[in-house]
Amino acid sequence: MRLGKDLVNKPIYSVDEGKLLGKVQDLYLDETLEVVLGLYLGSQGLVRRKSELIRAGDVVVLGTDAILVRTGSVITDDGALPAAKGWMRREKLTGREADTPGGTRLGVIGDIIVDGSGRVTGFGLSRVYVEGPLAEKRVISRSVVLDTGQEDGRMTVDLAKLESSLID
Repeated sequence: MRLGKDLVNKPIYSVDEGKLLGKVQDLYLDETLEVVLGLYLGSQGLVRRKSELIRAGDVVVLGTDAILVRTGSVITDDGALPAAKGWMRREKLTGREADTPGGTRLGVIGDIIVDGSGRVTGFGLSRVYVEGPLAEKRVISRSVVLDTGQEDGRMTVDLAKLESSLID
């Protein structure tokens, strides 16, 4: 398990040629914030900006020092992959408020927590507004999230399940 920011700025190499393809600028997530769908390499072009990306299926290893992909030809742009328009970038998630269904503010999302296969297992908090186990651990498990906040910008969390997961 590691934070999403630990993958940012990692060099990306192709396995077939050992060629440096670029560096990760950000991560693309699905709209339910459950899995990393791709790696964002940045935008190209002055007039017609295109975001370059690598789909998660083309990633062989999310290593600690580098990321390995199948071939050097895996880089595509969001124009060639229409589904990417609906993907969410990690940087847009940071700063999102997390609260309970009753409106109690819990904290502010600082980053995602990702396992070795690219699944989002939780969220690290950059700021915590409550005391107790959450203030100590500063982590919200993905399994206790009721609403990711795609519509209102506020993530809703089941507080009872959250506290139970933090005590275990």
